[in-house]
Formats: sequence, structure tokens, C-alpha cells
Amino acid sequence: MEVKGKILEINDTQQISDRFQKREFVIEYAENPQYPEYVKFECIQDKVSLLDDYSVGDEVTVFFNLKGRKWTDPKGEVKYFNSLQAWRMQKEGGSSAADVPSNGGQADDLPFADGGSDEEDLPF
Repeated sequence: MEVKGKILEINDTQQISDRFQKREFVIEYAENPQYPEYVKFECIQDKVSLLDDYSVGDEVTVFFNLKGRKWTDPKGEVKYFNSLQAWRMQKEGGSSAADVPSNGGQADDLPFADGGSDEEDLPF
């Protein structure tokens, strides 16, 4: 999934446990400019660094996964939680370092790294 908007807030990284960290940010999503939506995303683990190259006010496209969880509290009541986990970001009108795949961005791992084309490999 993806959504375009303007960054309104970027929070600091939170170290939740020894092995888990997250960083939240908010974008203004204005599909209808009269009624903008304010959407909070989270980046987890190695994705917290996605936000390092961005500032409040940047127009971005956020690529994310919709996650849902079920939890039963100590009283036996079932609760449901949703989260939007960002895994890639791109500045509008261009690209950024955050577009590099999470494999470390080795040029050899990217399509067309040799500058050539693989049109002859297309299945249609």
C-alpha cells in the first residue's frame, strides 16, 4: 500500500526492549484538501533510519503494510490493534537514499546495475 502526504511530525526512536525499536511519524494526507487526514505510521527495527533523510514539511510517498493484532487482556476481554508499518519512503518529485532496498543497496543486487536493459527477458 502507499499514500502521499506532507510530513507533520517525526518522533525520536524509541527503544522498546533490548531487541525491539520503533520510530513514529505523522503525515497530512489530503485526498480532499477541505478535510485532511492525519495518519501516524511507524518504522520498526532497521527501518527506523528511513526517516533520517527527511524533515517536517517534506512531501513524500510512504509505502507501508497494514498490520492488525488480537490481544486478550487480563480480564479476558479481547482487544484489536492496528498499525501502519512503513518500509520505504520517497520524496515527491524525486528519490532519496531511503529508496535503497534493505539488502544494503549493493549496486550488483539492483536490476539494470550494469546499465543494460533486460527487455529481452520480459515474459510478454
